[in-house]
Amino acid sequence: MKKILGIIIVTVFCSTYLSAADKTWNPPSYKMYTQTLTEKVMASHPELISATFHGPVPGKTKVYTMFGGSYIDRIGNADDDDDIMVIEKGITILDPRWHKTHDPIQKYVVQLPLRNSAGENIGLFVLAYHRNNNSTQTDRDYLDSATSIRDTIAQEIPSYDALFSPAK
Repeated sequence: MKKILGIIIVTVFCSTYLSAADKTWNPPSYKMYTQTLTEKVMASHPELISATFHGPVPGKTKVYTMFGGSYIDRIGNADDDDDIMVIEKGITILDPRWHKTHDPIQKYVVQLPLRNSAGENIGLFVLAYHRNNNSTQTDRDYLDSATSIRDTIAQEIPSYDALFSPAK
């Protein structure tokens, strides 16, 4: 019994420590403009599970972080290598999540460059779509949808810095 209790305590301690260690940034206390954009996207697109914004945060260089999105508790989490690749190289990743048994629900993820109103790549925009095994949607359908959503919100992003300003 003591051994089991010890394992539980160590597990809780490690998961708490690792969660805190994964945070590379703490958002300001005010609601950022990024959250306004997130709410607008999620309200307009019920086919989405989530929408998130990633990139370097104010005051830090080459520290890539999720700085806004529909998963509020993940804001400040360090970006993965594939996220950074999209940010630095401007590529798009289509991920049908096949054989990803740890996902609580089936989804299709599109990672694409975030753009401002001038059409410049300024970060990463990730959209996760509801998906099921009977879906007839193709990779092209998801790409077209994600690109349309990204291009629509780009018109509302005058600059990268604007994303961190107080909500309008």
